[in-house]
Amino acid sequence: MTEGEGEYALPGDADAVRDALVAWYEDGHRDFPWRRTDDPYAILVSEVMSQQTQLSRVEDAYHAFLEKWPTTAGLAAADRADVVGFWSANSLGYNNRAKYLHEAAQQVENDYGGEFPETPDELSELMGVGPYTANAVASFAFNNGDAVVDTNVKRVLYRAFDVPDDDAAFEEAANELMPDGESEVWNNAIMELGGVACGKSPNCDDAGCPWREWCAAYASGDFSAPDVPEQSTFEGSRRQKRGRAVGALREHGELELDELGPRVRVDYGGDTGREWLRGLLEDLADDGLVELEDRGEETVARLAA
Repeated sequence: MTEGEGEYALPGDADAVRDALVAWYEDGHRDFPWRRTDDPYAILVSEVMSQQTQLSRVEDAYHAFLEKWPTTAGLAAADRADVVGFWSANSLGYNNRAKYLHEAAQQVENDYGGEFPETPDELSELMGVGPYTANAVASFAFNNGDAVVDTNVKRVLYRAFDVPDDDAAFEEAANELMPDGESEVWNNAIMELGGVACGKSPNCDDAGCPWREWCAAYASGDFSAPDVPEQSTFEGSRRQKRGRAVGALREHGELELDELGPRVRVDYGGDTGREWLRGLLEDLADDGLVELEDRGEETVARLAA
């Protein structure tokens, strides 16, 4: 582990962490229409609509909005009452977001000659565009953003690498992890991880979380987070035992089953002895996390290379 400037530790093999996440994302992710475009206007519309609004409701509204006002020029020329009326009719949250989006379109047309600014700092000059939205548009439209830090990303960093619940620490860790020049795929990938595998109720194994090998929460079974204050219901579960096995092997290198067993569960033995543990480790081996080696009458487990 290498220490960041804050009171947390990121994995020493950061390239492996990055590669694992990007490969997981590119292997299959949710297919939203705004992920199929690099039009900054369409991306801005999706980002503003998605603020505290369920994505299932956003998708239909997104298509309808862009059909009605397909360009910044069209939106800028629209009657603001019509834009606000659309927002309200589609239950997209606070109506001031519609007003700000309308004003931002007018700024693009009047101040930027119809061409979207491309950097986070410039995008932040648009009405209603804060640091998060500016980074999102810069990343997804121009591959030119800093790390995006939303609630999902904070949850991932808090659980995986013990990043403290502090905005500056989250920003620092997120930017340290993000590979240079890859803000588009990286920000999409880490947000997808938080939305699919590392939600309030984590789905580590079923979603094939690519960071299980390094994740502190997976090792300990404690999936609390800034937006998940209560102890996880995973206490005592098989998933927790898997995490403990990974954590013990990370700490000790390789262990024989009877050395590993008591580190995984305090009642190791009998019905929850070697046969049970071997089944648990074979599951982890199937997921590519653990290797098993038979040495005569002993079986040794280690993290997969």
